[in-house]
Amino acid sequence: MRQARVERKTKETRIQAEIDLDGTGLYDVTTGIGFLDHMLEQLSRHSLIDITLKAEGDLRIDGHHTTEDTGIVIGQAVSDALGERRGIVRYGVATIPMDETLTRVVLDASMRPYLIWKVQFDRPKVGDMDVELFKEWFQAFAQAAGITLHIENLYGENTHHIIESCFKGLARALRMAIAVDPRQAEEVPSTKGVLGGSL
Repeated sequence: MRQARVERKTKETRIQAEIDLDGTGLYDVTTGIGFLDHMLEQLSRHSLIDITLKAEGDLRIDGHHTTEDTGIVIGQAVSDALGERRGIVRYGVATIPMDETLTRVVLDASMRPYLIWKVQFDRPKVGDMDVELFKEWFQAFAQAAGITLHIENLYGENTHHIIESCFKGLARALRMAIAVDPRQAEEVPSTKGVLGGSL
């Protein structure tokens, strides 16, 4: 069963999360930040990963710690659930249109975390949330999940659409990468026999 439960408690946040990589996209997410909840629900629904997450953070200061730490916790849960990553497809790609916006997401579940972020915004906020925090979320997720993650917004105008296309792109690319290939169900998808380390 590719499931995991992760708890994170710091002076800034208290977060509990459970995921099932082989779910149906069911979610129960509460972070205290409405737009972040909406994005994590998109991640669950379009990846078919069941996500239950409850976060309490120092929102009286701002949303930074809560946003970053949810990325850490979900990423760690994905990594834990994948284990040695035997049998997975490993690579995933998605190009997501959303009205006037088009975003490309490409990833490698390689245990070599890295983020390329080619996304710009014309507005500082969407709702009450600082848009600069989304790079922090994706950075935290990629690091904790052990994923090489490239996100490029090819074009777009609406800030909401741009951000949402990034999360939907991650969801679809992740769904592809973590799928089990029956032709190599017991094999690590690397000529080294192990993922991570040097190229």
